[in-house]
This record gives sequence, structure tokens and C-alpha cells, in this order.
Amino acid sequence: MTEQATTANKRSNIVLGRTLPTLTAAFAVWALVSSFFALDITEYGLVTRFGRVIRVLAEPGLHVVAPSDRVVRLDKRVLFFRPAPSEYLTIDKKNLGVDSLVTWRIADPVRFLAAVATPAAGEQRLSDIILAEIGAVVGRYPASVLISTDPASSNYQAMAAEVVRRVAEFARTAYGIDVVSVDIRRLHLPELNREHVFERMKAERAKIAKENRSAGELEAKRIIAEADHEKIRIDSEAAGQAERIKAAADAEASRTYAAAFWQDPGFYQFLRTLRAYDKFLDDKTTLFLPADADVLRMLHFDTQPLQVGPSTPPPGAISTGADLLLNKKLKGEEEVR
Repeated sequence: MTEQATTANKRSNIVLGRTLPTLTAAFAVWALVSSFFALDITEYGLVTRFGRVIRVLAEPGLHVVAPSDRVVRLDKRVLFFRPAPSEYLTIDKKNLGVDSLVTWRIADPVRFLAAVATPAAGEQRLSDIILAEIGAVVGRYPASVLISTDPASSNYQAMAAEVVRRVAEFARTAYGIDVVSVDIRRLHLPELNREHVFERMKAERAKIAKENRSAGELEAKRIIAEADHEKIRIDSEAAGQAERIKAAADAEASRTYAAAFWQDPGFYQFLRTLRAYDKFLDDKTTLFLPADADVLRMLHFDTQPLQVGPSTPPPGAISTGADLLLNKKLKGEEEVR
């Protein structure tokens, strides 16, 4: 029995002597391998020892830690999530549905790990805060300001900026999160309020259209009145200028007639008599006048002795048509000679 026990102890010592170096080498290899890790450019590396953060790594590359240390990786890229759609009450007691989009990133990895630990938990905390702040901001504005087709009267961007400011101050100090933006993706009306709001918007647009039409009609009347006044002024000036031109033309015609009359008074009287005949003598007019009437004297062709040169009628006598024609003919022949 003693020999068997001795033989068993020897065998155990031999196995232990062979196994222990192998285990030691394996542990050394494991420790060496677990001491190195690679950090990506999109990650933070938090080295913890027994639950306490001892180092924060932000540079990408290969790093060395103690075998007993644990490395927690956190994403340092800009992340986004969509909070659940919610309904809020405006200051004029109208319900509005709001859909938002939040972009954020980890600003303080140590505080973030201690407060929320994971990105999913951080998004849940942010969602609660942001929905509460959106409700507080929406409650200070009427629905007509938030939902407006006029960019000048809309406070849409101001509302989003105020939500970001109020959330960012708390999230940075409490969770180590930097809120980049809070965008209001959609403002919509609940089905119960939609018809009422649309009717009110139609009434407001109809009122604006009526005011614009009234202003347009007033402006049209003013323009027409000014145009009429200008037309009257232009017509008056044109009539005055026409009268002045006509008076000047009449004066010039009178001077021309006078000059022509003094050159040959008999011929001028002859033409005037012919024009009078042309006006009152036609195939439908019958005149009863004495034979010695002055108006008919031009039609008398009395036989007179032929005289060389133009004959001059006695003073106060009216020359006949034959005398005038003969005198004109003789005067023309003398000028040819």
C-alpha cells in the first residue's frame, strides 16, 4: 500500500509540473492579448477598474490597459432620434400635434456613463425632457402664429431655438449630452379641430381679400379722377391753342384777302358773286327777283363797243361778268406782248 501511494504521488507531481507551466504561459498570453485594444475614430474609450473610470481615451489607435481593467465604448458621432408624436394645448385653447426630430452627441463621456450608461437610455431621458419643453413653449403661442402661411408672422424657428436652449442647459449638466438641434418636423391639427380651424382661416382670408378689393377700388377711383382731371386740362389747353392758331390763320387769311382785293377789286367781287350763285342756285331752287336786281347783274351780257385795254367801270357801278372776263383777257394779251 505504501508503495502504491508513493507511486501515485510521484505521478501527480509529474502531471502538476507539466500542467503548471502550460497554465502560466496561457495566462501570460491572455494577459498580454487583453492588455491591447484598438479604438475607432468614432468612439470614446472609457477604461474602468472595479467600476470606477480611471481614464478616458478619445484618440483612435492601439492602446494598452491592465488585464483587470474593462473598456467601455461610447459613440461620439452626432446621433438622432424621433420622440413620440404628442398633442399640446396652445394659449388660445387649440390642440396641436407636434412631430419632432432631435440630434445630439455625447459631450462628457464620464458623466454620461454615470448618469445613463447607454445611448438608448440617454434618448429616453432626452425624449421626456424635450416633449415637456415643447409643450411649455407651444402653450405660450396662439395656433394662428404657429400655423401660418406668412413667414414674417410665423414664430416656428424661434420656438425651435427656444426649445434647444432650454433643453441643452439641463442635458449638458445632468447627463453630459450636447443637444445639437430640435427640429419641429410637422405641426398638425387633430381631426376634431381641423374643420373649425380651416373655416376660421377661410374667414380670415375672405376678410383680407375684401379689404384688398376695397383698397383696389379706392385706388382705381383715385386714378380715374386724376386721369379725368388731366384730360380736362389737356383738352382745355388744346382748345385754347387751337383757337389761337385759328385766330392767327383767320388774320392771315384776312390779310391775304385784303391784299388780293386791293390788287383787283372787280375780279374779287366777281368771284364772290359766283360763289354766292353756287350756294343758292341749283335745280331745286326758284328765285323771283326783278330784272334789274344787283345780284343778277353778273348774268347780263350787254353789247358794248370794244375798247383796247381794260375798261374801268364808273364809280359805284358793278361790272358785269363779260366786262371782267374781257378785261382779264386783254390784260393777259398786253402782258404777253
